[in-house]
Formats: sequence, C-alpha cells, structure tokens
Amino acid sequence: MRRSSLLLLGGALTLAGCSALRDAFSPRAEVIARANDQTLSVERVAGWVGSSKQVPLEALALSRLSHIWVDYALFAQALAAGRDLRDSATMTAAMWPVVSQLKWQRFHDRLVANGELTPQKVDSAYAAGQHRMFQHILIQLPPNSSTDVDTQKRRRAEQLLPQARTAGARFGQLASRYSDDPGSKANDGSLGLSARGQFVPAFEDAAWQLGPGDVSPVVKSPFGYHIIRRPPLREVRDSFRVKMQDQIALQTDSIYLDSLSTKRRIEPVDRAPAYVRAAMQDMEASRSSNRVLVDYRGGSLRVRNLVRWLAALDPQVMQALPQATDDQIKQFLKAITQRDLVIQQADSAKITLTAEDWLQVRAEHDSAIMMLGSILNLSPQMLRDSAATPAERTNVAMASVNDYLDRVLQGRARYFPIPPSLGETLRDQARWSVDEAGVRRAVERAQEIRASSDSNRTNQPGITPAPGPPPIDTPRPNR
Repeated sequence: MRRSSLLLLGGALTLAGCSALRDAFSPRAEVIARANDQTLSVERVAGWVGSSKQVPLEALALSRLSHIWVDYALFAQALAAGRDLRDSATMTAAMWPVVSQLKWQRFHDRLVANGELTPQKVDSAYAAGQHRMFQHILIQLPPNSSTDVDTQKRRRAEQLLPQARTAGARFGQLASRYSDDPGSKANDGSLGLSARGQFVPAFEDAAWQLGPGDVSPVVKSPFGYHIIRRPPLREVRDSFRVKMQDQIALQTDSIYLDSLSTKRRIEPVDRAPAYVRAAMQDMEASRSSNRVLVDYRGGSLRVRNLVRWLAALDPQVMQALPQATDDQIKQFLKAITQRDLVIQQADSAKITLTAEDWLQVRAEHDSAIMMLGSILNLSPQMLRDSAATPAERTNVAMASVNDYLDRVLQGRARYFPIPPSLGETLRDQARWSVDEAGVRRAVERAQEIRASSDSNRTNQPGITPAPGPPPIDTPRPNR
C-alpha cells in the first residue's frame, strides 16, 4: 500500500509539472546564468533589478537580462583569450544577415542575366504599350470644396493648358513650378512606370488614350484637376529601360519563387501562427527552439531559423508580427522559407561575393567589434597589458561586463546589444546556460530588495533632487 501511494504521488508530480515543487526538492538556486566557467549570481541580478525601476519584476525580463549577460560575457572572454574576433570565419558567421542578402543579390543577378534589355527590346517594349510613363500637373482640389473654389481651381488648370501643350520636353519645368503633387513635382511631374489599373478611373481613361508626346485636356479626379502628358521614348529612354528592367527582375524573382514553392511543397504547419506569437514573447529562449513552423520536401523551417531571419529583417517586421492575422503569418513564413531555400540554392550554385561585397562585410563587422570593445573599454592588447595570466585577464574582462550592465541598469550608460548573429556565433563556440530556477529566485529576491528600498524611501525625510537628468557615462578610450 505504501509503495502504491508513493507511485501515485510521483505520477501526480510528473503530470502537474510544477516547477515550484521541483525546486523544493533541489538545492536553492544561487546561479542564474553561466558562460563557460563564469557565473552570474542570483544575488547580483536581484541587486541590479531591485534597485532599478527600468526592469519589471517579471521572470521574462530577468531571463532576457541574463541572456544579455551571457552574450557580453562570451564576447569579453573571447577578447581576454586574445581573439580580436575579426578573422574571416568569425566575420562570415557573425555577419550572416549581410552575407545572405548579398548572396541573394548575386543569385538574383544570375537569374535575370538573360533578361537584359537591348536597345531593340526597349523600343519594342515602349511600342507595345503594356507599360507606359506619364507626367502630370495637379491643381489640387480639397474634398468638399465649394462651387466657387472648384471653379477657381479649374480655371487655373485651363490657363496652364496652352503652355503645357506647347512645352514639349519642357513640360517637366511647368510641373516642377505649378503642380500641387509633392510626390511627382520634384521629378518633373513623372509618375514612373505604370500598367493598366494603377490610377483612379478618370485619370486612367484619359492617360491611356494618349499617344507619345500627347497632352490631355484638363481632367478632373478625386484629387483635383490634372494635365497629363505621355513623353516620347527619346525623352525617357534611359529611365524607361531601367524601370522595365526592374519590372522584368521582379517577374523573374516571382516566377522562380513560385516554382520553388511548388517543387518543394512549402506548407506551414497548422499551429504555426500560434508558435510564432509565442516565440515573439521570448525571443532569447526561441533562439534554440527546434519547433517546426514550415514543412517542405527535404527539410523544414524551425523557430530558431525564423529568429535568425528576423534579426536580418527590418525591425518593423518584428513589431508587426504579433498583430498579424493567421493567414498573414503563414504567408510571411512561406516567404521566409523561400528566402532560406534560395540561400541554399545559391550555395549549391557556388555563388560567391565580389571583392567589393567583402569590403562592405568587413567594414560593418569591424565597426561593430570596435563599438563593443569601446563600450566595455576592452581590447586584446589592453587586457594583455593589464593582466599577466589568462585567469586574471578573464577577471578583468568580466569586471568590465558587470560594471557596464550595472551602469546601464542605473541609467548611467546607453545600452548597445550584441548583434544577434555575433551572439549566436559566440554561443556556438562556448558552454552557456540560463537557469529557470535561478530566474525565479532572482525575481523573489529583487521583489524583496525593491520593497525594502521603497519602504526606506517612504520613511525618510524629503530630499530635493539635483536639477537635470541623471548623468550618462560615455565610453572611455581603450587604455
């Protein structure tokens, strides 16, 4: 009977998965994170957060802080070991977003190479008329304008019409001077390359009746009164060729990506949107997640792959994802998977970067390394000069990391994150961890410290603060 009771209790604990009970039977957590042989204590983190109002007393916030410490600790330890982190292998891995973008560009160049427009093809494309270029002068009419205002605006357009019809190539000068359209007047009234269906009906109907060099009568649209001109090819040959080339490139990319999706059967898993939203809540933990988001023939896109791509994209993408619909997230995941597969295809096709590409990569990488070293006031040379043994150099480096984060949390220094791909590269070469039990313990201690601090502040007589904002430390030059 006793044995059965113990088994049932064990099963209940397993099913409940209660971290609090698990912690109760394990030593009290004193370490929140490790980076090789260095540790971040619960007490240090609790002291940082308990005395700072900048960090909420939540497990997620303290977990993020611990991951930041890991990245900075591994960076400082690399410098202490004598690495300047500017070797080619580290640079290529740390600059993965830039390298990948350049690889895609070179692969794209190869795809569209056969679609280069010759002068004869430019002439044929213009004559076919499927894509056209227009200029216009807009006399803007505010919504709900009175009859008198409407009449005044139309009269102004009618007065300009004779000049517009005789101006020829000087039509752009009139547009620059008289048009109320800020988007086109700075470009001689040009509306770029267009196809059917891009303008409001009133404008479209008038514009697409024009032959090369023709000028329309005054046309009213919801925006006001327009005078429209279709410039002849001799005036716009270069811009027409460039924009048609861009159009061909976009079509080529689209056709290639669509065929890639079909051949590889790219399909997001049913719960992919929920997995993405969960990942966005804790990006640090998601950096190592193998949860599958998209299946395709020959592989899959996992959460860690998505996190890596997000670091390479516009930050606005990351901000928009949590509010996106399920369908939008699935389409986004398909696009990311396509991009991931294209990079694989580029590697298979032996796509290489140009010398100019590598100079760009090198410049951006070196700038990041120098900035981080300046923030910590560390360099391999400085560490060699200031400490005799590897252990002493590591201690000096870690003291700089802890001092920097202390100043950040006290509002005395500006925070600069370790670039995600550099952090990932450093982690791949090290032993590191962030302990959940340590995070929970640090939250408890920080709450105690903050409560005690608030209580002491309440019981003290009023003190008038010094005028002005708190001082901001600036990085000191390397010694």
